[in-house]
Amino acid sequence: ATIPEIPKKEAADVVAFRLKQKPVRISASIGGILVTLTYSIAQIVGSGKLIHLMFGIPYEAAVVLVGIVMLLYVLFGGMIATTWVQIVKACLLLFGVTLLALLALSRFGFNPENLYGAVEMEFGATALEPGGLTANPVDSVSLGLALMLGLLGLPHILMRFYTVPDAKEARKSVAYATTFIGYFYLVIPIVGFAAAVLVGRSSIAAVDKGGNMAATLLAELLGGNILMGFVAAVAFATILAVVAGLTLAAASTISHDLYVNVFKEGDASEGEQVRIARKATIVFGVLSILLGILFKHQNVAFLVGLAFAVAASGNFPSLFLSILWRNLSTTGAVISILIGSVSAIVLIILSPTVWEEVFGFKEALFPLKNPAIVSMPLSFLTAFIFSKMIPEKAAREKYDSEKIRTYLGIGAE
Repeated sequence: ATIPEIPKKEAADVVAFRLKQKPVRISASIGGILVTLTYSIAQIVGSGKLIHLMFGIPYEAAVVLVGIVMLLYVLFGGMIATTWVQIVKACLLLFGVTLLALLALSRFGFNPENLYGAVEMEFGATALEPGGLTANPVDSVSLGLALMLGLLGLPHILMRFYTVPDAKEARKSVAYATTFIGYFYLVIPIVGFAAAVLVGRSSIAAVDKGGNMAATLLAELLGGNILMGFVAAVAFATILAVVAGLTLAAASTISHDLYVNVFKEGDASEGEQVRIARKATIVFGVLSILLGILFKHQNVAFLVGLAFAVAASGNFPSLFLSILWRNLSTTGAVISILIGSVSAIVLIILSPTVWEEVFGFKEALFPLKNPAIVSMPLSFLTAFIFSKMIPEKAAREKYDSEKIRTYLGIGAE
């Protein structure tokens, strides 16, 4: 078994372009691994619930089964297989959610107003208001910040920019992806509200406390076992593709950033990288399985928000500042990544989500469920303070050449 293609460039390469390589790569690796591990929890939980619903397999066994399938897929398929399954599942996902939305709207005269009116009649106007996953406005703002800015720091997303031939195609890919993602986000509320009205909140909660199987149950109601099987298959392909991408990103971080560029100082054969990446893949898969079992009863959408909070706090500030701020220094970037990533993880552990719901303590030590509103500004602040305290002349001098690469793509081929 081999991992045929190990990405040679990723987020750390961008930050390290005009900064010192070793410290940036070490800190970026820590931040990247924390993000991918946190994000994988959401995917593993969702897959375990899906397999449990479809086949009646106990949740814990389902999580282990999914983890093994994911490991085999990544070890034997590599980047090419992961890319193609993501392309195919994206097409199927868009088709499936469109079909589900149209069938749901047919029950309401193809008028969204009738659907929202039914939601208001059954659950009250508050059901249509934002912030259902959070208890207060500050938490809502924090979750919003995480979802908006965390996406810009996800390692498995940034890694995708290097699967296209040049900078021009990368920009074109962003345009297509943004369009399709925007369409998906416009349609999916229809599916969610229709599931609440037609299936019922109590029925959804009876199947899964976190409400993660709402779309699957709606598909069964509207199209029987055939549509339910199709939606479940698409959901599983989506989960598999995301987990495979996360695993590849983690393996690439360990083999490329740490092993090759830090420990071997650039002197490592392809075979050595593959061996390290394979071992990292296995370790990452085992950790994902264990954490997936631990977070059994959590809502998948909210878990994704937590992963985005870690990305928004650890990876995003350094990426953003390395591109737009001439005075960013190696010390500022390194401390920013470490403070942002670690503070986000610590605050998540101390939050009600983990401290109360997972560990069972009576009162959380940190009141907010999502830490981005605290940890992300902290990351920016540390980057600013330490870059001013310990400036770096060489980093400032390389800023203009990086700016040309950023805006014109020259030198980024």
